[in-house]
Amino acid sequence: MEKVRCLIAGGGPAGYTAAIYASRANLSPVLYEGIQPGGQLTTTTDIENYPGFENGIAGQALMDSMRAQAARLGADLRRGIITGADLSSRPFRITVDNGDEIEADSLIIATGATAKYLGLESETRFRGMGVSACATCDGFFYRNRQVAVVGGGDTACEEASYLANICSKVYMIVRRDVLRASPAMQEKVKSTPNIEILWNCNTREILGDLSGVTGARILRKDGEVFDIAIDGFFLAIGHHPNSEVFSRWIDTDENGYIVTDGKTSRTNVDGVFAAGDVQDPLYRQAITAAASGCRAALDAEKYLNS
Repeated sequence: MEKVRCLIAGGGPAGYTAAIYASRANLSPVLYEGIQPGGQLTTTTDIENYPGFENGIAGQALMDSMRAQAARLGADLRRGIITGADLSSRPFRITVDNGDEIEADSLIIATGATAKYLGLESETRFRGMGVSACATCDGFFYRNRQVAVVGGGDTACEEASYLANICSKVYMIVRRDVLRASPAMQEKVKSTPNIEILWNCNTREILGDLSGVTGARILRKDGEVFDIAIDGFFLAIGHHPNSEVFSRWIDTDENGYIVTDGKTSRTNVDGVFAAGDVQDPLYRQAITAAASGCRAALDAEKYLNS
């Protein structure tokens, strides 16, 4: 059975950054890139808010560069998905989808979180061409344009409020006749002039052409079908942290996000650390994920050398 000092699960900004730091610390990290190497950023076109790129950078290009940097510094990057884990004792026993088993002295979980989508075929077709699950990431591209936000909770209200400062018009598509958000967020949305709430509505189809999203077809609860003209369609119906494989051993909150100790990346299991969106239900940005990957590698180094 293969034995490694530092095993990293997940190949997004957190995982690759952890691999960079772990490599420089001579921890000889092995990283399994998971189901989507590069993470959610690979579905994003241009990124304007990652420091160091004054003219922006494509999401795939940023992740390719992070990956190449980790590889150049000596990280062992492998395609594969971790399907099993026994964290009851050290070394930890990890199973990969190809059947390989690995013993690891330390483990960094950076498996990310998956945005929830509606499941529409048109949603998939226009993903990265007007369909987004991150207003903070992509809202800039819709300055002075019309957009829609799907959802009725705090996240949806926050996204709509953020976009209202950028866009000329924001539709909120809400499937019920009430918002689930906190009273303060509800009041903020309802008092914003360029936000229009479409009550009792569901999205039937996202409309568009080769240039991207041009509108959405809406079905109201009473059976009325109508179209709205939009350039951007934002999902704000939640994220699903990819923590199931480890949840038997690792403490998570009620939504499945891994709980870490204070400002560190430490989990309740000594030698296991968490970084990125799998432990961050709040910010979910590439830069914060990368920063937490750095912390996880530093925490792992301190643990292994203590």
